[in-house]
Amino acid sequence: MNPTDPASGQPDRLSDPAETPSTAPAGVGLADSRTDSSRVAAFASTRGRYYAVVLALFCCILLISNIAATKVIGFGPIVTDGGAFLFPIAYILGDVISEVYGFAAARKAVITGFAMQLLATAVFFLVQVSPPGPGYENQDAFEAVIGFYPRIVLASMLGYVVGQLLNSFVLVRIKRAMGEKRLWVRLLTSTGVGEAADTVIFCTVAFAGVIPGWDFLGYVIFGFVYKVAVEVILMPVTYRVIKVFKKHEHTYSVDTDLARRAARV
Repeated sequence: MNPTDPASGQPDRLSDPAETPSTAPAGVGLADSRTDSSRVAAFASTRGRYYAVVLALFCCILLISNIAATKVIGFGPIVTDGGAFLFPIAYILGDVISEVYGFAAARKAVITGFAMQLLATAVFFLVQVSPPGPGYENQDAFEAVIGFYPRIVLASMLGYVVGQLLNSFVLVRIKRAMGEKRLWVRLLTSTGVGEAADTVIFCTVAFAGVIPGWDFLGYVIFGFVYKVAVEVILMPVTYRVIKVFKKHEHTYSVDTDLARRAARV
């Protein structure tokens, strides 16, 4: 049994040498990189057993949320869109990826999600402009919903690229400064920064001129408060998921980060 830090869930071990990248150039060892310990943190390799699963789930949530976001929803004075039901989970998954696998892995997830959004937009456009077959009488309804999708995708991609990259960058920088302690600080801080940028960009591009006046301002404010509230409410779940990932990803160690740094020398 490996001893475990109860605060972070990080196994108190170095990674298996067979699973740790060994790409350091000749003459540059892992021990040489330890001198800059203030900038070193524990991460796992993206070749680990779970990264591909989280990446796939991340992309699915983005696609589903953007389709759902084509509908504006009103609960009394509260105005939002259908993406509100699922999209906050994308930021929780972004936190998991950033905390466990690092900024480069989060950037890869953002780029992959971006590519999947473009693919979905292209396919929906081709379906929309294709002539309806015999017996299909819902072309106008289909165009009314999917025809708005490119604007949603543009808004989502701009907001999500800026927001997710900021979210990951802030989280990883705080982790490098504070180590494994106070996970809640980096989760809340990174989410607050990322969601603020994402919400303002998305709402402005997607619904400026569609939702009128003060309703639009309320839409922006509610969107930000709601997404951060979901992060806070689900933080115990996020903690548990991150702890499980750190425990079962065998490359999760400081040596993985050191090897990555050595490979860039």
